Amino acid sequence: MGKMAAAVGSVASLMTEPGEDAFRKLFRFYRQSRPGTTDLGGVIDFSAAHAARGTGPFAHKVVRSQLSVSSVSEHDAHRAGLQPVSKWRAYGLEGYPGFIFISNPFLPGYQWHWVKQCLKLYSQKPNVCNLDKHMTKEETQDLWEQSKEFLRYKEVNKRRPRSLLEKLRWVTLGYHYNWDSKKYSADHYTPFPSDLAFLSEQVAAACGFQGFQAEAGILNYYRLDSTLGIHVDRSELDHSKPLLSFSFGQSAIFLLGGLKRDEAPTAMFMHSGDIMVMSGFSRLLNHAVPRVLPHPEGEGLPHCLETPLPGVLPRDSLIEPCSVEDWQVCASYLKTARVNMTVRQVLATDQDFPLEPVEEKKRDITIEGSCHLDDENSQVKRARLHPNS
Repeated sequence: MGKMAAAVGSVASLMTEPGEDAFRKLFRFYRQSRPGTTDLGGVIDFSAAHAARGTGPFAHKVVRSQLSVSSVSEHDAHRAGLQPVSKWRAYGLEGYPGFIFISNPFLPGYQWHWVKQCLKLYSQKPNVCNLDKHMTKEETQDLWEQSKEFLRYKEVNKRRPRSLLEKLRWVTLGYHYNWDSKKYSADHYTPFPSDLAFLSEQVAAACGFQGFQAEAGILNYYRLDSTLGIHVDRSELDHSKPLLSFSFGQSAIFLLGGLKRDEAPTAMFMHSGDIMVMSGFSRLLNHAVPRVLPHPEGEGLPHCLETPLPGVLPRDSLIEPCSVEDWQVCASYLKTARVNMTVRQVLATDQDFPLEPVEEKKRDITIEGSCHLDDENSQVKRARLHPNS
C-alpha cells in the first residue's frame, strides 16, 4: 500500500511541473517506466482482486458495469468463443460515462482462434497493410506463408532478419481507413470478416448496442518498443455507435484522457483477452498506448494463452481448429508482441458517404500517410503520428 501511494504521489507531482500538457507528461512517464518498480503502482488492473471487489486505492474510480445478459444467448456467445455474458466481469470508471472494460471474457483456449486470424488470415489480400506502400501486392500476398518458418525457428537464430509478419504494423478491414486524409470512402472497401463481425455484434449487444454493424476494422501489431500516439477516433460518420477494442498477447498500458490534452489521463493495464468499449461521452476522448510490457519471466506467453483450443468444437461454431504447427508460429510471435483489433460502425443506418471532389477521391484511394503505430527507432514516423489528434 505504501508503494502504491508513492507511485500515485509521483504521478501527481509530475502534473504540477510546467511544460508539456498533462497527457503528454504521463505518456512520457509510462513510456519510460520500469516494470517491477513503483512506476506502475498508479495503473489500474481490472483483473486484480481489488478491482473485482471494488476495494483498494482505485475503489473511488472503478465501478461495476451492468450488461444486457438477455441480449446474447449462451449459444451465440459460445459460437464466438465467449463465456456466457452472465459470467463476464465488466467495469466502468467514474468520470468516463460510456466506457466499459470487460476483463477477458473468452472461453479457455479460444483466444487462439482470434490470434491466428489476425496473423494468418486478416493479414492477407485484399486487406490493406502498412507494407503495401513499399512492396508490390505479389510480395505481400501471403505474409504468413513467407514468415512462418522464420518464426517457428526464431529461438534458434535470434540474429536473423525480421520476417514480414514482424514488420507488420497495421491492417485495415472493411472500409479501409486512409491515414493521409483521415477518412473512409465507399470505393475503398473489401468484405469485412464474418467471424469478427459476429464477435463484435455479440459484444456490442451485451453492452446495450443492439443492431451494431461491424463495417471497419484497424488491427495494430505492437512490438515491445511500439507505442500508439495520443489521438481521438473521430473519422467515423456516426459517433453514436461504440468503438470496440480487443487485445491479445503481451500486456500494455492504456491511457484514457479527456476532451483536451491538458486533462490528466487515467492509466490501466490491458491484458490478453481484455475488451474495451468506448461509447457516448468516452467515444471522443483522447487516448494512447505508451508502453507494451515485456513478460515478467522473460520471453513467455500470458497464462491464458497456454491453454489449447479444444480439439472438438461445436458444429456451428465460428471458431476454427488451430493446428500445433500454426500455434507454434503464433506463440513465437506473441512472446514479444501484442495484437489489438478495433472494430467500428462507420455509417448510421441508411446513411451514405458524402460526395467528394474528384481530386480528393483520387488521393483517398492511395495508401499513404503515417503508420498508426510508432516504433522507438523511427523518428520520422513519430513526428507524423496522428496529425489530426
